[in-house]
Amino acid sequence: MDISEQEFEDYLAAAINAVPPPYDQHLQNVAFILEDEPTPEQRRRLNLYPNETLFGLYEGVPLPARNGTVKLLPDKITIFKRPLLAASRSRQELRHNIGHTVWHEIAHYYGLDHAKIHELDSKSYNK
Repeated sequence: MDISEQEFEDYLAAAINAVPPPYDQHLQNVAFILEDEPTPEQRRRLNLYPNETLFGLYEGVPLPARNGTVKLLPDKITIFKRPLLAASRSRQELRHNIGHTVWHEIAHYYGLDHAKIHELDSKSYNK
């Protein structure tokens, strides 16, 4: 799919703005980064196989693990453009995939595990 950098960034901004309540209310000190693809170090750290795809990555200390401490550095959510483009057959599917990835990584910021994220997905967010 041929899409401009600006159009992809617009889709990403829309996805961030569409985070559902209550998860949109306490999202603070989080940097959203757009990269073409994961670095070799990120892939090693996650123990990914060569054929595994990564659309996004949350790096930081989830809110429940902070015990009230204030962090100096922001948490980071990286969205990976090339894997998302490769997995999307249309702009509509790309917008959906970006939205789902943003939600998934924000859910990790809140300390949700994959089981809870999938439960919430099935209830409302990506219907």
